[in-house]
Amino acid sequence: MSRRTRGVVLVGLLTTLLLAGFGSYYASRSPDGLARVAIDKGMDKGAQIHAFGDSPLAGYSVREVGSQRLSRGLAGVAGVGLTFLLVGAITVGVRGRGADSEPGGRRAGQTTGGGGARL
Repeated sequence: MSRRTRGVVLVGLLTTLLLAGFGSYYASRSPDGLARVAIDKGMDKGAQIHAFGDSPLAGYSVREVGSQRLSRGLAGVAGVGLTFLLVGAITVGVRGRGADSEPGGRRAGQTTGGGGARL
């Protein structure tokens, strides 16, 4: 990664972390989208807590943290961090199979080692 690209990624990551950490407290807790339609149409009557309902980040907050502002901010930062790691891992995996690689694990233009013939 070039120095300029690294700088852009770091500035973007820091900006996102700041917005997630401070802005998540102000996010609405009211249901929206499909959750709102389900409530309006009465389809939420049989709703149950899902398998991750007791997880540490359930409800967009961190359990065991006394301050609601801090709890929601930490949940936002954790979400950004996990997303960044996931996208980074996918990017590294995809880059490993770049367009300039050939079958057999050799890069384009790499010699075979025997007679010096180019592939």
